[in-house]
Amino acid sequence: MASSELAKKKVLVVDDSTLVRQMICDALNEVPDMEVVGQARSGQQAIELLNSVQPDVITLDVQMPQMNGMVALEGILALRPVPVVMVSSLTQQGAATTFEALERGAIDYVPKPESGNLTQAAFREDLLRKVRMAAGTDVERILKIRQQRKLRRQQRPAASTPKSVPTLTRDSLADQCLAIGISTGGPPALRGLFEALQPPMPPIVVVQHMPPNFTGPLAWRLDSISALSVKEAETGDVLRPNLVLVAPGGRHLRLVKVRDEVQVKIFDAPPVSSHRPSVDVMMTSAAEIYGSRCLGVIMTGMGRDGVDGCRAIREAGGFVLGQDEATSDVYGMNKAAFVEGHVDAQFALQDAPTLIVRQVRRQGRRVAVH
Repeated sequence: MASSELAKKKVLVVDDSTLVRQMICDALNEVPDMEVVGQARSGQQAIELLNSVQPDVITLDVQMPQMNGMVALEGILALRPVPVVMVSSLTQQGAATTFEALERGAIDYVPKPESGNLTQAAFREDLLRKVRMAAGTDVERILKIRQQRKLRRQQRPAASTPKSVPTLTRDSLADQCLAIGISTGGPPALRGLFEALQPPMPPIVVVQHMPPNFTGPLAWRLDSISALSVKEAETGDVLRPNLVLVAPGGRHLRLVKVRDEVQVKIFDAPPVSSHRPSVDVMMTSAAEIYGSRCLGVIMTGMGRDGVDGCRAIREAGGFVLGQDEATSDVYGMNKAAFVEGHVDAQFALQDAPTLIVRQVRRQGRRVAVH
């Protein structure tokens, strides 16, 4: 067998739709480094095929009759720690189930294309990129990380702080900003972070690489488990303490100064650093407005979006924290920022809330002195 054949990644495609299965198979079989070794119409059939086809990656439909993607995922991972990429419909239910699948050990997800050649081309590009990434993932390590997070959640006392915003008199929180950039592996990591963060906190802005229709459910999910208020950002939203604004999928978010307020501007423009929304766009605008009062946090994800934003924050006198390799699903964006010298300190995910609060207090004291 030729070496090129040996290098091929074997993929099992699971979807109850013949059309979607064929679309996925065509995309995978058209590239030289992948081959489809099996197709399944149901979760049960996928489990039955698992040992015989021995895939390197599985693409798994979220919503299927009889055995849905969630049940199938658990059955698959119980047999073999194989990387799974969920294929989700662009619906609130599809998004909610996808987030749950990521909590339980799925590596990533791709949204199904709705219609049209352009959306199908974007789906193909997204699919190939994420299947390639998933093929090299240590699933056992990620499952261990997920289990440790679950245990910490169970052991953590329930938050009793209400979501009301306290009156801040001599406090400097309103003059600070926490800018978070995150991608692959983000939803589970953000859940762990926002479950632990407690008011009072400065305004927080999050760019999570996601398609439209997913960031709204993500914000609702985070809001339901956090003592902070979390919402999908809209143009005109005012940054205020204890409010978390999540950039909407498929659109950029920039911070702008309007008289004595800092507001959000949501706009359409070409991708920046291969992404829309882009961490670089958000962080750079935060650095311009807040300067030394800006705290950047760069977390798990593929690529290098956020590297320029981290540099901008540090050049403006702010501080940048970067998630470490051990607790990252994908040590990519955060690695690039760290290697290029734009991260002041690295952190393990479980330590992030404590370190963030400590740095916010330091920057608050510095602002008070000035």
